Amino acid sequence: MKAFWLICSGLALLAAPLYGDTIYQTNSEGKEIVLQRNAIVIQQDSSFVVYKHFDLKERRVVIVRLNRGSLPFRVEINNRTREQIVEEWEHFGFKGTITDQAGKVAHVFDVYLDFYPPGGRGSLLESIPASTAFPLQTDGGGVDNINFEDIDHADLQGDHLSLTLRAGRTITGKYLMPTTQPAEVRLLGITEKYDPASQQVFDYSVPLFQLKTISFE
Repeated sequence: MKAFWLICSGLALLAAPLYGDTIYQTNSEGKEIVLQRNAIVIQQDSSFVVYKHFDLKERRVVIVRLNRGSLPFRVEINNRTREQIVEEWEHFGFKGTITDQAGKVAHVFDVYLDFYPPGGRGSLLESIPASTAFPLQTDGGGVDNINFEDIDHADLQGDHLSLTLRAGRTITGKYLMPTTQPAEVRLLGITEKYDPASQQVFDYSVPLFQLKTISFE
């Protein structure tokens, strides 16, 4: 079912009007092909092109850096419709109404988890991929990895989570960090105030363990 949904989503993206920027690449045979549609280029010069786009497989907005050294690239810019491409991204990622421990509520699109050094700044020495799932050491003694798409809402008390699934079952347990090194897991996403020209793929960033509830739409 998940694979079918992603295929349908991909077809919908291809069928939609081509908003945003398009990156073309000339292959080894000298033929120009479309490398990426519906993108937003955030930086380019004679050496590289940096753009962001929605990755259907990862269900989130990602940044891609292309070096011009191997094969030539051409960029077609469409500045007037960048707000529309962000609106399109909002339809394909995970959406959540998020309440933090202080009671502040935020409506966030394209939600995912990522990992930072303690304090949330810089990069970890160990590469940990971003995620759209909660890994748990369950209260029953097992280990489970619960995808966002299966969750109706999550209740948090520090690193202890209670996940109510869309199927009606509830799973409780401790969030299982994917590293033994000091690290902080943060919930990231896009709000209605997101700037399409931003160098980041998010404008909402809060430590996961400072949240109270996450209600997925």
